[in-house]
Amino acid sequence: MRRADRLLRIIQILRRHRRPVKGQSMAEELEVSLRTLYRDIADLIGEGVPIRGEAGVGYVLGQGYDLPPLMFTNDEVEAVMLGLRWVMRRGDRDLIRAAQDAVAKVGTVLPADLKGVMTDASLLVPPSWKVVADTVDVAALRRAIREQRKVAISYRNEGGQASERVIWPLAITYFDAQRLIVAWCELRGAFRTFRTDRMMEATVQPEKYRERRTVLLRRWAEEQDAEHVVRGSEDYL
Repeated sequence: MRRADRLLRIIQILRRHRRPVKGQSMAEELEVSLRTLYRDIADLIGEGVPIRGEAGVGYVLGQGYDLPPLMFTNDEVEAVMLGLRWVMRRGDRDLIRAAQDAVAKVGTVLPADLKGVMTDASLLVPPSWKVVADTVDVAALRRAIREQRKVAISYRNEGGQASERVIWPLAITYFDAQRLIVAWCELRGAFRTFRTDRMMEATVQPEKYRERRTVLLRRWAEEQDAEHVVRGSEDYL
């Protein structure tokens, strides 16, 4: 790896993490000695890159520093294109349009030597023959999540039983065939998931839910982890 490429990789590694990154971890990823890494970091600091930290503690990249958007590797372009192609196959109508616009924007700013990587469809996303059509506007649900607004839904469960609920939508899980809304359900007083194709109606409310979405989502994830631990333990009984 050229030294210039290695310096860019160091910045990228630091951008990837919010907490201090150990020098040994970076050296192993870059496949260089720890001494070489320390010298590279000292050179970056000397060039004005706001890296804070020290040997044995770890390093972080200061806020406000960024790289030009064209600094993509071949693998990064392929990863971006694969993700956008997946969205164009599996997303809701507005997300599909957004992915198409993003592809056009990326194509206009990429340097000539990377445009071929973008247009050469070597990583494909096959069509899904099992996609279930949504019965509500998923784009409106995504906006409700961003704005932390309650949503009133008419829902029919797997057994066909209908119910009226008010939910606090936290996230959307995109499976190959359908989408699930992760939410706090006021009716049950607990976290629940709801398939968008089983919602007969969904109306975003002006009222916002009180707790922060990120806090609620973390609590939901902790509950999921705890349930997996319990189920895993039962396998040995």
